[in-house]
Amino acid sequence: MGPIIGIILTFGLVFGGFIIAGGHIEVILEALPIEGMIIGGIALGAFVTGNSGEVIKHTLGGVGKAFKGAKWKKQDYIDLIGLMYMALYKRQREGTKFNDFEDPKNSALFKKYPKILNDHLAINMICDTLRNMSMRHEDPHQVEAYLENLLEKVEEEHMEPSHALQGIADGLPAYGIVAAVLGVVKTMSSIDKPPAVLGGLIAAALVGTFLGIFLGYGVIGPLAGRIKQINEADARFYKLIRDVFVSTLSKNALQVAIEVGRANIPSSMQPTFAEAEAAINKAKGS
Repeated sequence: MGPIIGIILTFGLVFGGFIIAGGHIEVILEALPIEGMIIGGIALGAFVTGNSGEVIKHTLGGVGKAFKGAKWKKQDYIDLIGLMYMALYKRQREGTKFNDFEDPKNSALFKKYPKILNDHLAINMICDTLRNMSMRHEDPHQVEAYLENLLEKVEEEHMEPSHALQGIADGLPAYGIVAAVLGVVKTMSSIDKPPAVLGGLIAAALVGTFLGIFLGYGVIGPLAGRIKQINEADARFYKLIRDVFVSTLSKNALQVAIEVGRANIPSSMQPTFAEAEAAINKAKGS
């Protein structure tokens, strides 16, 4: 919702201010199709040339994410606390008999948390680490290094759409200059025309410069920044998994390990101690 309001405000205030100041909006509207085609064509061509098919696909998905917001909400963090506690509790209590991590899709425990179960990265982090622990690979430093490397790789992949979009945003002012230069070339070829005609041609050429700067700094750049923020926020969800595992393997009590993970949850999403306790009790009782 925020990006939609921001874009409406940007367009409304910029063009509203232009009209109130006595500007002729029809000049912009008349030049917009051609100038937009030139600038959009360069931007699209540069985007396709500079990025792999995978990054293009993820960037389109990232734009949708910018409008939908972060995937993980406060309730998801509460659910993750309940799941992590019960998975580690059952492992401690049942030992090698606890093997839900081998087939989480058919695990009664994991099926209680369908959103987490359907997240490929989260479920792999949990199940792979539990599997390693069952094989006595329990050095907290090695597990931390493994999960850290995994998270760094995933974060880099998730940041690619933001970087790709920011690259386009940075280039748009220059693309606008290209459109303006072409407009000036067109104007020079009509130098024998009356001043009123030349004025219109120059105004149309300047629309290209305006459009490039406006879209770059007013629309595409903020969208790229929004995608980056959302990816960083979602990454905290996976870091909770890492923190709880590492703390548990460092011989901390389960409640302490959960608290270590909860402390690193972003403030806006962080459940209170009582909410985390309630999630654990609910998981125990269900």
